[in-house]
Amino acid sequence: MDANPLVLHGGVLADGSGAPLRRGDVLVHEGRIVAVDSFDIPAAATVLDCSDTVVAPGFIDAHSHSDLQVIEGRREKLLQGVTAEVVGNCGFSPYPQGNHANELRSFANGIFCGDEAWGWDSASGYLSKTRGADAVASVYSLIGHGSLRIAVAGNQMNTLSEDKIAAMEQYLRQAFAEGAIGFSTGLMYAPGSSADQSELLRLCQVVADCNKIYCTHMRDYSFKLIEAIDEQIVLAERTGCRLQISHLQAVGRANRDLNARALERIEEAHVRGVDVAFDCYPYIAGSTVMTQLLPQWALEGGTETLMQRLGSKKQRQRMEDEMLVSMANLWSELLISAIGSARNQSLVGKTLEEIASFRHQRAVDAVFDLLLEEQGQVNILEFNQSEENLRRNLNHPLAIIISDGFYVKGRPHPRLHGTFPELLGNLCRERKWMKTETAIHKITGFPASRFGMKGRGYLRPGYIADITVYDPKTIRSLATYENPARSPEGIRYVIRAGRSLLEQASPAA
Repeated sequence: MDANPLVLHGGVLADGSGAPLRRGDVLVHEGRIVAVDSFDIPAAATVLDCSDTVVAPGFIDAHSHSDLQVIEGRREKLLQGVTAEVVGNCGFSPYPQGNHANELRSFANGIFCGDEAWGWDSASGYLSKTRGADAVASVYSLIGHGSLRIAVAGNQMNTLSEDKIAAMEQYLRQAFAEGAIGFSTGLMYAPGSSADQSELLRLCQVVADCNKIYCTHMRDYSFKLIEAIDEQIVLAERTGCRLQISHLQAVGRANRDLNARALERIEEAHVRGVDVAFDCYPYIAGSTVMTQLLPQWALEGGTETLMQRLGSKKQRQRMEDEMLVSMANLWSELLISAIGSARNQSLVGKTLEEIASFRHQRAVDAVFDLLLEEQGQVNILEFNQSEENLRRNLNHPLAIIISDGFYVKGRPHPRLHGTFPELLGNLCRERKWMKTETAIHKITGFPASRFGMKGRGYLRPGYIADITVYDPKTIRSLATYENPARSPEGIRYVIRAGRSLLEQASPAA
């Protein structure tokens, strides 16, 4: 399509700014948008009929865990209209590996769905792989705190020495110089969970000095949600870094009233001048590794050490005592989504309450035994929040909408296959939670501006021609919790840098 001009003709434009929808055409040539709205169509142009469609900037997934899959050319996001992804979230990035490559893979494989053969020494090494011939999205990478900590100290839960913190600062500066767009923490994941505020202040100061963004999976989203937000706002205020709070939610029925207070805290900081925003996905359920149910000290030292602890009656009792105090979910709200081995595949799709009943044991013992049997390779879905809070968060003016999707060896969360059609079909068209132009802004212009994606996110002359065209009457996600690996409907065209990556006929064609 790049040889001749390309015209997207007859559609309704959602330009990424949040402005009202309007009819207009888009002219593309040599990978860029040349004109928008009305113009003389060049004689040599290829014309795409976009009647009865919405023409939008390519969707941006600003919180993804497809760090390895973006290299493989996987199409799950492309089929949703996504043309750019932000990876390296929640403290997990595939670099730097330092002298601890095996520990890095042990730490991240539950999120990355990886094998034993990946790992890069630097941001430049990783980013060069994302630009290969199989790439279907533009990749923007954060450097993860957990990965960074492992590179300099291995999987240790302790206070780091001055020389190791200085080494992390150097890694950060190098990664930023090589193209990383920011820094992420996963303060509920060992070993990053052992970092104190002084360590985080040092690293956030580098973020601020380099004018990058700091994204955080906070220490708590349940009973101590407000304290966790306050900690992050202090980091942003004291260093001046831009703060992005990841997948904001109030976890657990007992904590649902905290959601309004959490938004108030963020709004107050914003009014004071803190550069803060947050993101959230359009589902009440989240997804993570089952080891997250355990106390953080149990994860120090990696998988082999965890297995030893799970084999000790004394250590299991200590874990149980702490788990039952800190858990915000009911056992019936935790569902197995993926398991490493073949022998326990029948448990996928069952709740921990159901598994405990089937095995004639307490749920906490079922957790310990299953982790032991599977060498820790178990993923879960967590039904965390209320629809009322979800709607309030998605509609907030400081909210970006994301997938937070990751691949598993089993059933993924339906957000991996369905986030953006779910937003535009079910939530916008059917349930009328928000206007189309608002939803498009939250998945195009807003994240592009927030994450420094120059030339992306808007339908404007001179911008990169990343464009998604969809049918507003038919767009929908077919992915469910029971059958999540189903492709969506209603995406008509996906164009990245002027090149058509997806063309699907309308149902009437």
